Amino acid sequence: MAEYGPRLYSCCKCRNHIALHDDIISKAFQGRNGRAFLFSHAMNITVGRKEDRNLMTGLHTVADISCADCCEVLGWKYERAYEPTQKYKEGKFILEKSKIVNENW
Repeated sequence: MAEYGPRLYSCCKCRNHIALHDDIISKAFQGRNGRAFLFSHAMNITVGRKEDRNLMTGLHTVADISCADCCEVLGWKYERAYEPTQKYKEGKFILEKSKIVNENW
């Protein structure tokens, strides 16, 4: 089978490229609407206002992330984790599985 470039995830609404499959850290996350993936990087997004949120793993400072083209909210960015065991999430991105689609698979 021929390889057609990197495996990507795109916005479910406008197909803007959002993240690379190779940047997935974990698929075992929970988003607002079900399963979510933790990514080390995301592209073509806008980062919203920071706010403290009590998530399942404790208090975090997060910012919603949206598609830069259509403004669909796709997940959030971890800005700060207060629990020492959660520090690995800082600077990482949660993308909701229901908000992204596979490209080049």
